[in-house]
Amino acid sequence: MSDQLFDTGDAPGEAPEQIPPDAPLAVRMRPRTLDEMVGQEHIVGEGSALRAAIESGRPHSAILYGPPGAGKTTLARIAARMADGAFEEESAVNAGKAEIRSVIERARERRRSSGRPTILFLDEIHRFNKAQQDALLPAVEEGLLTLIGATTENPYFEVNGALISRSQVYELAPLSPAQVEELLRRALADPERGIADPPPIAEDALTMLAARSGGDARVALSALERAVERARGAEVDVAAIEDALQRRAIDYDRQGDRHYDFISAWIKSTRGSDVDASLYYLAVMLEGGEDPRFIARRMVILASEDIGNADPMALLVADAAARAVDRVGLPEAALNLSQAAIYLSLAPKSNAATTAIGAARAEVRQNGARTPPDYLRDAHYPGAQALGRGEGYLYAHDQPGGVAAQQLLPDGLADRRFYEPTDRGREKALGERLVELRRRLGKL
Repeated sequence: MSDQLFDTGDAPGEAPEQIPPDAPLAVRMRPRTLDEMVGQEHIVGEGSALRAAIESGRPHSAILYGPPGAGKTTLARIAARMADGAFEEESAVNAGKAEIRSVIERARERRRSSGRPTILFLDEIHRFNKAQQDALLPAVEEGLLTLIGATTENPYFEVNGALISRSQVYELAPLSPAQVEELLRRALADPERGIADPPPIAEDALTMLAARSGGDARVALSALERAVERARGAEVDVAAIEDALQRRAIDYDRQGDRHYDFISAWIKSTRGSDVDASLYYLAVMLEGGEDPRFIARRMVILASEDIGNADPMALLVADAAARAVDRVGLPEAALNLSQAAIYLSLAPKSNAATTAIGAARAEVRQNGARTPPDYLRDAHYPGAQALGRGEGYLYAHDQPGGVAAQQLLPDGLADRRFYEPTDRGREKALGERLVELRRRLGKL
């Protein structure tokens, strides 16, 4: 491993990376400066701490967390070009403790002989186990290495807490379709780094490619390169892009009516207990590039709105799927969403929780908030006893069966009922218990 990832000239930032002309388009078009980067303004915009550190030539230890093709490696390479020191790169897929020890020894010798700092870019850092990450810790702690890690996994789950505490975590966002399209147009307009003499490309094909790349610049540029090669000078149309992506174009607009049409169809199919329809509409949304977090939020809502206490586990399953989306991300999170969609479809259905809170809120809106009985009001302040607060309250745990036969709703609402359980799933048993509780509370 050489001191530098590539030839950076005699001074930081002086010479560009030497890239072979036959390198893939995504490599040739990789931004070389922060100004060339598209997206991620929230972390590399003017005045940001990360931008200042990179431009100073002394980046701090950082974990770059985000989806594929968002710019993690690009940022690391820009930092390398600007770095006032040696830059080494390892991939956690191939490197082990021996490779890391070698990097540390070179860094130690470098500092002893010339005082030069060392920056280590560790791609896919989440693939390192705890022992491998621990081997890095002393060198990072003493400042021997500046660590720049890249990961598609949530680092708070996958990276050693001690490393996290000594690094700044930066979350990169998926590129928007408009940002991907900007990169594609750059490749078509740059004869030196991009596509020389590009054939005509239909506007709808370019737009579709940008939308279907899932925010991954590498996927979009690679597909464009394949489509141009196969076109042999003919116009690149939607069919050519479909072939390059190995996917059919989906008539789906994340911002328009189709977005709402398909989530509505998914909700109604899942509510209707048709598991096949639920999975189909889920697949359409995923293939159409829908934000998986949006789907997960709808699952959490449906678990209470349409299933509720007929199967209380539904909410836990939906919440677990939502957490998995944040932790794992696509494409793997599609499995978590599929599992949740199947469970929610097959679960017994009840909207009793929905109608119950609706009825209670309607009462409050219509008649206002009635004052609770004095024995239920707060008695933990000076003077409360003189006002009769808490006097006469029956502590439920001291009563037979843990139920106090005492009015708990405000006066005027003592016999009001808001929750009426169904006879479906586990709610049937809750309904039987409710009858007994209302009898003991004197509400029957």
